[in-house]
Amino acid sequence: MTVLQTQKGRWFSEKRRWFIVAIIFLAIVFNYVDRQMVSILKPLLKKEFSLDDGGYAMIVNVFTICYAVMYPVSGWLVDKFGAGRIMFYSIIVWSIASIGGGFSRTIGQFGFFRGMLGVAEPANFPAQLKTVTIWFSGRVRATANSLCVAGSSIGAIIAPPLIAWLTLSFNWKVAFFVCGLMGILIALLWKLVYRDPPPEISREVATELSGEAGAAAAPEAFSWWKLWTTRSLWGILLIRFISDPVWYFCLFWLPGYLQEGSGLSLAQVGMVGWIPFLVADLGSIGTSAWSDRMVRNGTPPLRARKIMLTVMVALAPLCLLLNYLPGVTGTLIVFSLVAVMALSWLFTVSVVVAEAFPVPNVASVLGIAGGFGALGAVLFNYYVGEVIGSLGPATIFMLMAVMHPLAALVLWTMVRRE
Repeated sequence: MTVLQTQKGRWFSEKRRWFIVAIIFLAIVFNYVDRQMVSILKPLLKKEFSLDDGGYAMIVNVFTICYAVMYPVSGWLVDKFGAGRIMFYSIIVWSIASIGGGFSRTIGQFGFFRGMLGVAEPANFPAQLKTVTIWFSGRVRATANSLCVAGSSIGAIIAPPLIAWLTLSFNWKVAFFVCGLMGILIALLWKLVYRDPPPEISREVATELSGEAGAAAAPEAFSWWKLWTTRSLWGILLIRFISDPVWYFCLFWLPGYLQEGSGLSLAQVGMVGWIPFLVADLGSIGTSAWSDRMVRNGTPPLRARKIMLTVMVALAPLCLLLNYLPGVTGTLIVFSLVAVMALSWLFTVSVVVAEAFPVPNVASVLGIAGGFGALGAVLFNYYVGEVIGSLGPATIFMLMAVMHPLAALVLWTMVRRE
């Protein structure tokens, strides 16, 4: 009877952890829909609030600066209070921020709610990584992580048609209201389903992390301040600072670039603007599964992630072609391949954190790293806003072509198992 109960409990635990992954996926979908709305509605919002490209960059940076500052704090909160609680409250707050954006009548009000969105949203990712780390072993961790974070690109996929349809059918304010209400429903679903892992799952993960010696030999956690003395933390920070801006560019500037640079209407962007993000999503899930397969075939987990990420860097030089492509089709193809590379890095660098640091530090490290990544995006976004109107995008695309190769160099020279 005891064996039967144990097997039954294990079956329920297996099912629950994949339900948890599904809810995280949904949360990240609307996390990205909320943040990408300003890009899709860029021409309309510029007219609504009398903004130029510099003013639009300022609105993007209000979100991104708040995001960067709050990311390390969010990681610490997750390690301190647990993924379940912090995820729930962060979804509630960012949903309220989205609804508030729809009620905004002035640029000051709109900027306030975009900042509020930036404060609330980063907790999602440390909580997600903490959940994956404690619920999944290294044999499937990258795949589970990629399925969760795939919500980012799915959000980017559905955002153009969804926001375009809501805006054209009603108005731009309704788009903010609908997405905010969806977030509240997801928060309630998370509250209903999430639980900490049962002992048998915890033992499996702890044994894998500590090797044959067993859970008792698991590496001791660093204090928050002690983390800053580790070489791997600084490596992860540099990697995120250098590589994240490429993905942020795809999110915040591609839809507007298609409208202003390629002459597409909002409705046409709704029809094709999702394509690069779908390709990125499928490609990055595939690369994550490949790295898991290397682990199952005997490659050490951290080395498997490094090999996969280095192979993906071969796509970086395609950025140089973006300024010379004729028509929308060529732009979409190259952006799709660049997005596969950028999203593969964004997905798997999180797994690198889980492989390199003790479990109690995972959320804190990701929070610090995410803040540095967002800071890199702030600086890059400011540069884009200043340069794209005067010199054109060629200089930006040249810079994007070298950012991931530099990140790969840092990955191999600075990141190790701490």
